[in-house]
Amino acid sequence: MSNNFTKKYIGNRTFYKSVLAMMIPMILQNLVTNFVSLIDNIMVGQIGTMQMNGVSIVNQFMFVFNTAVFGAVSGAGIFGAQFFGKGDHEGHKYTVRFRMIVCIVLAVIALIVFGLFDVQLISLFLSKDDTPEEINATLDYGREYMKIMLAGLIPFVIGQAYSSTVRECGETKIPMMASMTAVIANIFLDYVLIFGKFGFPEMQVRGAAIATVVSKFIEMAFVVIWVHTHKEKNKYSVGLYKNFSIPAELFVQMIKKGIPLVFNEFLWSLGMSIIAQCYSERGLDVVAARNISGTMTNLFSTVYIQLGACIGIIVGAKLGANKLKDARDTDNKLLFFSVVVTVIVAVLMLPVAHIFPLLYKTEANIRELASYMIIIQAIAMPLCSYSNACYFTLRSGGRTGVTFLFDFGYTWLIMIPLAYISAHFTSMDIHPLFAMVTLSEFIKVIIGWFMVKSDIWINNLVDN
Repeated sequence: MSNNFTKKYIGNRTFYKSVLAMMIPMILQNLVTNFVSLIDNIMVGQIGTMQMNGVSIVNQFMFVFNTAVFGAVSGAGIFGAQFFGKGDHEGHKYTVRFRMIVCIVLAVIALIVFGLFDVQLISLFLSKDDTPEEINATLDYGREYMKIMLAGLIPFVIGQAYSSTVRECGETKIPMMASMTAVIANIFLDYVLIFGKFGFPEMQVRGAAIATVVSKFIEMAFVVIWVHTHKEKNKYSVGLYKNFSIPAELFVQMIKKGIPLVFNEFLWSLGMSIIAQCYSERGLDVVAARNISGTMTNLFSTVYIQLGACIGIIVGAKLGANKLKDARDTDNKLLFFSVVVTVIVAVLMLPVAHIFPLLYKTEANIRELASYMIIIQAIAMPLCSYSNACYFTLRSGGRTGVTFLFDFGYTWLIMIPLAYISAHFTSMDIHPLFAMVTLSEFIKVIIGWFMVKSDIWINNLVDN
């Protein structure tokens, strides 16, 4: 039995060497990106709790937008990974055009919605139990931050369209270098503009927003310039913008596969925001604590999230090359590897839970609640790792309708009702409420196991 287990779930040295070669740059890129958010968060947290709350609430909406963009590039990315595995550069070119069009459309929609309804959106997270002074200050800081952040939406979507294309070709170092360059600029500008150093005015929340927007332009420019100056490595870029033609049949296929992903990512992230709003019914102290804990959790979660992305790329390429049995075997090993690595990461996260909140200039009760939330999220992290790996497995074979039900269904049929009823119709304290909703991920793990085991995801989309 031991030999069967090892053969099924454990790869050889060559296997892990190739996985790590792809995974490490992707993890470093996202670690760097999340580290910027962490530094940004800490710096804003030094100004005051209301400023931190305003920025945190706006970033909740930016999270919804960013995740929708991720879904948009992922839909075309399914085909892109398989076209790359097949060696079809012309087909790959069509997928790049498609994601550019969809991303620009999403950015324009977001500019209109966030620009016109900023007050209404921010007000959703303001509890009637807080003082009028706290509510007004948080609203003002949030609006101030959001107006500037809108300028970064277009460069962000263009950067994501290019970075996702580069990654699915196995070139993960370039997006990592782009992010690291942007990070250095962001941290420097945060320090200079938030606190008014080197002769610059003290801009506080506005300074944080300007630093973030500038960094998005830098990251976009880095990847775009690299792609178009290295045509031998990016053959899809030759004649990319001579026209925007996409074969009708392929366009329809990408729409069919992509729309469920866009809606899934949008509705999932919207669901997370609704759950956050449910928590905010317990007051702005909970908003502040979630902001602190979420910043730390996002940093550690990068590992399992990028492991899932690797599964989508590696398994998708094997499916495109028609190596179906190899794809199944590889997926088993990657699923197991993802969970084992995440258990190690979660254990490392626990000691940080009581230290990290001390970096914030806020009340002791907020820091204590943030520590508790970090511990709960660390316990749930291996569960999240497995369900995330299942999601990317299903997606690698183009089963986006199934992934939609898997991700959206769980969030809206289980998590949201659980959070909403508990927050609005009971007096349950935030501690058991947060733990109950977070650890309900176990239900998703069971669903994911049955879906992956069924092999419905083993599918070659580009055979013809």
